[in-house]
Amino acid sequence: MPAMNVANPPPSLRREGILCRCRTPALLAVIAGLNLVFTSRAFAEQHRPPSPVIAGYVFSRETAFLPGQIDPHKLTRINFAFAGIQNGRVVVSSPVDAQNLAAVVNLRHENPSLSVLLSVGGWLGSASFSDVSLKAESRKVFIDSAMDLIHRYDLDGIDVDWEYPGMAGSGHPFRAADKQNFTILMKELRERFDKETATAGRRLFLTIAAGAFDEYLEHSEMDKVARYLDTVNLMTYDSYEAGSDAITGNHAPLFTDPADPKKISADSTVRSFERAGVPPEKILLGVPFYGRTWGQVQDQGHGLFQPGKPVPHVEATYSLISTTMLDQGFTRYWDAAASVPFLYNAEKRVFVSYEDPESLAAKCSYVRNHKLGGIMFWEYFSDDTGQLLKTINQSLRPQP
Repeated sequence: MPAMNVANPPPSLRREGILCRCRTPALLAVIAGLNLVFTSRAFAEQHRPPSPVIAGYVFSRETAFLPGQIDPHKLTRINFAFAGIQNGRVVVSSPVDAQNLAAVVNLRHENPSLSVLLSVGGWLGSASFSDVSLKAESRKVFIDSAMDLIHRYDLDGIDVDWEYPGMAGSGHPFRAADKQNFTILMKELRERFDKETATAGRRLFLTIAAGAFDEYLEHSEMDKVARYLDTVNLMTYDSYEAGSDAITGNHAPLFTDPADPKKISADSTVRSFERAGVPPEKILLGVPFYGRTWGQVQDQGHGLFQPGKPVPHVEATYSLISTTMLDQGFTRYWDAAASVPFLYNAEKRVFVSYEDPESLAAKCSYVRNHKLGGIMFWEYFSDDTGQLLKTINQSLRPQP
């Protein structure tokens, strides 16, 4: 609220006679005090640290969502995954996805502060980004179509999941020019979003999902890109994967275990992105609601950093882990250096790297201590128990 000008009070106060014949020193002192209170409150609101973001990816999977399946009160942001790109345009490619997206948007009736973003691309959906970002004309087609979907579904913004600029990802076309074109695409998206804010008065969010490795930084201009983004969602998981890695490992370590041959961790990634120019308050630390599994793992060090082979359920949801593995032939161990758990079944010689409430509480503490923007997780339906999201919510948004 702006400070009141006593010499020229608002017309409403003059009409009601509230300030008539009342400019006594005592009353002026009271009004001045009220002005100070209002000004102080306005300053405090303006400079109050933003609440941590809790952003959850919701993957449609061509299956209709059920009523009550998503709890909107434990999230501040939902990223609906995924929109595709067809002929350079952002599209919601199936009737089921369209139905699910509308259902997610309707969750704002239950939680008006919830934001819903449309995530574009993904590991298998990034084939068109290099072409889309190449020319001004193709970028305009992409941005126009994104705005059409924002208006059609009443969305709060777009999350760009390009995996990855300047790299093949799962075998996508790429160019050396992706590095600069990625920046330009983000700049032009932000300019369009700002124009929408100026004309329609609505705030639109622009975020990205970023690869948590140095090669991603080498192929992007994160110091420039970050200027146009609300958050950078760091995919600080999948550090080890059966099939890609011949040995087991922590797939989402918070800190670096000295015994880890890769010397990788969420902490080292955060520091790399900060050095690259991303402000800590724009970083969301990514956490997995699933685990990575290896078979034929010898019983040495309870299977950690040992040779292993892919097995069925190589990517196991937390629901599956907590109901069929934990305390059912599998023993839980804690890597104190990395601050994450793992399971090992000596009889079956199976190793599982995963996330649990204890490791998530540690990561939430890290977010608070390092003044990061919040937590992002993949993926909502991987935890039917609700324990992981409950832990995040209680850790980042403690109730008075």
